[in-house]
Formats: sequence, structure tokens, C-alpha cells
Amino acid sequence: MTRSVYVTSAEGQSGKSTVALGLLQSLVAETGSVGVFRPITASKSRRDPIVELMIQHAAADQDYDSAIGVAYDQVHGHEDDALSLIVERFHAMADRYDFVLVVGSDFTDITTGREAAFNAEVAVNLGSPVVLVVPGFGRSANEVTTAVTLALTELNGHHAHPVALVVNRAKPDILHEIRTTVTAATDLPLLGVVPEVPLLRSPTVADVMNACDGSLVHGNQEWLGREVRGFIVAAMSMPNVLQRLVDDATVIAPGDRYDILPGLVLAHQSGTFPALSSIVLTGGYQPPESVVRLIDGARLELPIIVTERDTFDTANRVGQVRGGLGPQARTKVQASLRTFAEHVDTAALLDKVKLGGSPVVTPMMFGHRLLERARADRRRIVLPEGHDPRILLAADNVLRRGVADLTILGDGKEIQAIASSVGADVTAAQIISPTDPELVAKFAETYTELRKHKGMTLEQAREIVTDVSYFGTMMVHLGLADGMVSGAAHTTADTIRPSFEIIKTQPGVKVVSSVFLMLLADEVLVYGDCAINTDPTAAELADIAISSSRTAEQFDIAPRVAMLSYSTGSSGAGADVDKVREATALVRERAPELLVEGPIQYDAAVEPSVAKSKMPDSPVAGQASVLIFPDLNTGNNTYKAVQRSAGAVAIGPVLQGLNKAVNDLSRGATVEDIINTIAITAVQAQGIS
Repeated sequence: MTRSVYVTSAEGQSGKSTVALGLLQSLVAETGSVGVFRPITASKSRRDPIVELMIQHAAADQDYDSAIGVAYDQVHGHEDDALSLIVERFHAMADRYDFVLVVGSDFTDITTGREAAFNAEVAVNLGSPVVLVVPGFGRSANEVTTAVTLALTELNGHHAHPVALVVNRAKPDILHEIRTTVTAATDLPLLGVVPEVPLLRSPTVADVMNACDGSLVHGNQEWLGREVRGFIVAAMSMPNVLQRLVDDATVIAPGDRYDILPGLVLAHQSGTFPALSSIVLTGGYQPPESVVRLIDGARLELPIIVTERDTFDTANRVGQVRGGLGPQARTKVQASLRTFAEHVDTAALLDKVKLGGSPVVTPMMFGHRLLERARADRRRIVLPEGHDPRILLAADNVLRRGVADLTILGDGKEIQAIASSVGADVTAAQIISPTDPELVAKFAETYTELRKHKGMTLEQAREIVTDVSYFGTMMVHLGLADGMVSGAAHTTADTIRPSFEIIKTQPGVKVVSSVFLMLLADEVLVYGDCAINTDPTAAELADIAISSSRTAEQFDIAPRVAMLSYSTGSSGAGADVDKVREATALVRERAPELLVEGPIQYDAAVEPSVAKSKMPDSPVAGQASVLIFPDLNTGNNTYKAVQRSAGAVAIGPVLQGLNKAVNDLSRGATVEDIINTIAITAVQAQGIS
């Protein structure tokens, strides 16, 4: 029988979507596949934004229709039939998943008077334990406690099985008082008191556009998912409008005020004024052709919306809009996940929903665990390539989710302007110029001392350390940052050469090497070395194997090391096989605690059926987790073949053996690649410290 949990409330506006999304992410990190089910949705004809958001974050592919039970109108007057259909549809999808997260209804249907009771009955008939979410918005601690008592009475009266309680949207200054009062009033474990976060109630640009019946006339369609933090009516002169701009505001302006639009566009693009979320032009006036040409030349992404309504009516309508979570609300989703992680005891919550462990590790599970590890002990990572839009988009994501603290190198105004143009917010990052006189002087002096045996002069050093790769490496060396991620716009040599010169290798390590973390459909393997050492000697190969096993352990991968060759065991001979055989002996001598096998062929290393015939008594064969290739040619081609042919996610190269955490990016790195590499670097920095 598929395990499940039912997240519900006894009233509306509880913010249970925040709890459900956070719980989903925790489930994904701990079990093989998670399905999503919404027993009651508002309408069959309109797609439920919460369901769309949840299935995007689940650990297994799921189509929208399989996640839906019934609509409100199917419940009216036909509760028994609706309940029967819900149970039928639940079991039709549940067997495909290891765990199912069930999200209760939203209490938006005023004609259904017994919505809380019906949710309780659904939970009972699905056999799902209940996580109860009680809203604390605008309530005192005693009022929250009363709401908890009433909700539990409703659940218990219908034989539901509540296992945990979360109070959400509470007043930030009485969180402790709520915890104390509620805990004294009920035996149900209170596993989180989550404060009200105004951003989570903010509407998106799409919400604003729909509220005023507007249409998008210019800008990036994807920006319709951005959050609106405030509204400004631009019915005054341009200098006075500029003084009132705030980050992510929507400006409402009369459409025939043609002087306003160019000024707003310039302010948004400048990097010296707050970036906007959208501009709404009222009265049905389209921008004139000359202004359109100006906007086109600026390559503006900012949405410009035109509505037929007048300014007063538009301002009234958009001022009443309240937003919720949805698949396009990227900022709110990240803020929601961070808020949940900071205020809910996820380990205890998972224990209460009786989650069992699973040997399966999917890419999504690994990614979630990685970000959680980084977030748990935040480190400062320096990003030298501050003028690359991908770096800034990744930085936005990392900062919003609290994965790491960041330092970005470059000119502050230029970085803010680029960030604004791509919709990234990096205001929480430390921005430092690589030509900062004080730091350049300090770094040059240190670099001169480090390289004086090579004839380095202070004058030469001053020029060298202003190179962003050297500048970032010096920050790490001197403890101004815990790690560095670079390479999106530089070669591997540019990134790692300063590390060789400045940071050096760890004690006992003679060679810097790399691994790729290969995220397969159901497991994570470590491949080394696929990026740096062309033709390592036996001693170097042993060094790579030991470093790779330590890297594996850092990411909770039990190291079972396979020293790969074209021959298994003693069946082959020749210089290449002998090198691997010697390297295996050196690993056993230097790290006797490691499980290592070699020489061994790839199929015998990873496939149990092949291992049974070739090496039946080996503790590594058939279940290797760390695979060491004999040379760069073999390793690089193999990782790319597996990446492309098996659809594996390859994270790396992850550098190892250095005294500090430094990692290189591919110049074709995606934003997601950069986020993962920042998190990996943060986790490595935790281990080094």
C-alpha cells in the first residue's frame, strides 16, 4: 500500500501551500518517487496553480490530470459520489509512486459549508495521516490555540488521524508565545511556527494584468511571473516619480503621458534606481511609434501593459489583488521553501508521517540534499565573473534560497544594470571591484611573498592580482571567502592556475584532480579523473582514488572504489593494466579502510550479474560507487557518453586535493549547473573547515 500524508486546514488563507511545498521537497530528498494529489480543486476547466507547481517539484514525472480528484461543483449535493470518485482516482495513480502528498482544498467555495469535515473524511478514506495547518494571521497566541482546538475537534470527530501541527502566517513577534501556548493545550506535536512573510501574499505581474483587464504590449512574457512588491501611481512630474520608486514595484501611469514611459525605462535600466516589475498604461493609449523605437533599442524585458480602464479604476483594482503560490512565481516559491526550512522541524515531520528510507537516489533527491547541506552551515563563495548573466541568475537563486553567502567581483553599477536586465536580484550579495586599491595592495604583497622564489616583484604582482581569477583566489587564500566558483567565461587553466600557485594541495596529496558526480536515474556515481590529469602515473592514480573516495563521503556516497581497466583481475597483462594493478596496491597500502578493487572492467564494476561471473567474492564488483579511470582520454569520453546516451546529469568537474574549495565551470554551464557547483563548493568548504 502506497504511503501518503494529507496536508489540510480547517479554514482558508492558512498558507498551507507553503507547508505542502516544503514537505514535498523534504519527501523528495528521502524517498524514490513522490506523487501529488489534490482531492478537490476549484474548477475542472481551469488548471490549479498549486497542482501545477507541486508536480514540477515532485521526484517523478506526473501528468496534471492524474493529480486531480474532483471539482467543487461535483461535490455539491453529491458528497458520497464525489468521495468515491476521489478514492478511485487516488488509487489509480498512487501505485506508481513510493509516497503521495495529498493537498487539501482551499476553502474558496462559499457554497460548501462543511469543507473542513469533507477534507477529514477524504483523509480517512485514503488512509492518510494528517498534517494540520492553522493560520495565525492577525491572531493572538490564545486565538491561535482556540483555532487549533476547534480544528482538531473537527478532525477527530470524523476519525481522521492528525500526526503533526504547523502554525503558519503567525505574527513574527509572538512566535515563541504561540509555541508555548499551543504546546500546553494539545498533545499533537507542534513542529513549526512559521511567521507571516508579506512577499508570499504578493501578486504577480500576471495577476495585476488580469485584475485590470490589461494586455501585454511589450516585454518578456516570462516576466509575468515576477512578484509585485508595491504600486506607484505616476500622476506627478518625472523627478517626483523617481523619488518614489521601490524595488519590484508596478508603476501605473496615464497612457497619454508620453514623457513618463521613457523616463521609467531609463530608470529601470540604469542600475542606479530600483528595478521595476512592470508598467501599466491606462486609458487604452498605446505608446507612440517613436517611444516604441526607443524601447526596442533598449532591448527592454520589462512588461509594459495597456488597459482600457482609467487610472483611478486601475489603481483600485490592482490594489486589491492578492497572490498565491504558482509555477511562475519563482521568487515566492524560493522564499516559501526557505521560510519552511528555517521554521519547521523537517526531520521530526518526516518521522511523524512514517517515512521509510529508500536506497534509490534520484537527481532531484541529490540536488535537494545538496542544497540542504549547503544551507545548514552557510559559507561565503566568491564568483569572479560578475558580468555574466548566468552567474547573476544563479546568484539570485542561491541568495533567495539561503544556500550560501556570495561575493561577486566587478563594477557595482554594471553588475546591477545587467542583473536588472535579466530579472535577477543580487542586492543581498557583496559586490567588490577587483581594482579596489586597498585589497589590490594587500593581495599584491601576499602574492609577491608567495612567488618570490620565482622572481616575482611587487609591481608585477599588482597587475596580476587584478585579474578576477587571481583576485578571487586571493580572497579564498586570505579567508575573505570560503570558496570560489569560476569558469563560465574563462578556461579551466585560467581558473585553476592561480589555485596551484596560491592555495596549493592538502597535506599528503601530491596531485590536484577532479571528479564528476554522475546523477543517474536511481543512483549517484563518482567518476574521476575526467578533466585534469592526462596520463597519471600509478602513484598519481592512487592519489586520485583516495581523493575521490573522500569527495564521495562528503556527499553521503559510501565509497566502493573501482580502479578501471580493459581487464578484470589477473586475466590481462601489459603496461596499462600493470599501472592500474600497482595503483590499486598503493590505495590498499595508503588507505586500508577503503573498499577497493582493481583492475576491473566497467561492466564488472557496476553490473551485479557480470560481477557474479567475473569477481563473485569482491565487496566492490557489481556495486562500485567511485570509478577511477586510467587516463583522461578514457574518463572524459566515458562521462560524456553516459551523460548523453543514458541521460545522466553530470555535475562537475569538482576539484579535489586543494587546501581550499575552488571549482571550475564549463563555459557552456547552465544556470542550474552554476547553482549546483556553488552548493558543492559550499559543502566542500564545510568539510575543509
